[in-house]
Amino acid sequence: MINSEQTSQKEQKLDSQGRAYATGKRKNSVSRVWIKPGSGKILVNGKDQGEYFSRDVLRMLIAQPFSITSREGQYDVFCTVKGGGLSGQAGAIRHGISKALDAFEPELHKILKQQGFLTRDSRVVERKKYGHRKARRRFQFSKR
Repeated sequence: MINSEQTSQKEQKLDSQGRAYATGKRKNSVSRVWIKPGSGKILVNGKDQGEYFSRDVLRMLIAQPFSITSREGQYDVFCTVKGGGLSGQAGAIRHGISKALDAFEPELHKILKQQGFLTRDSRVVERKKYGHRKARRRFQFSKR
């Protein structure tokens, strides 16, 4: 018989350089995220996060997985992000950091899952339909 504790234990997934990798997605943005133990430096497309994201709200969004797990300043993050706007990119990075944290420290899975950080936000922009001005907005009706 296999013990149920042994089957539920996940193992750490690291590459040859001791980093955890994950892909994060949000709207049309896709991010590739690598984390490793360090001083808390976050690089986005080769730039510091403060330089890439000028709005405080977006920087706070990126830091949420670390603050919720009490790991602020313990990991260096290197990520590349493509597609979408800044808000979607920040959401994609947050998703990627959460998944990478889960790969690096599997015992954090329960906390991250409860807060909804491991779930991909599947909402995307609705397509425009023919006969409409926008996705749902119709042209103004005129009887005559």
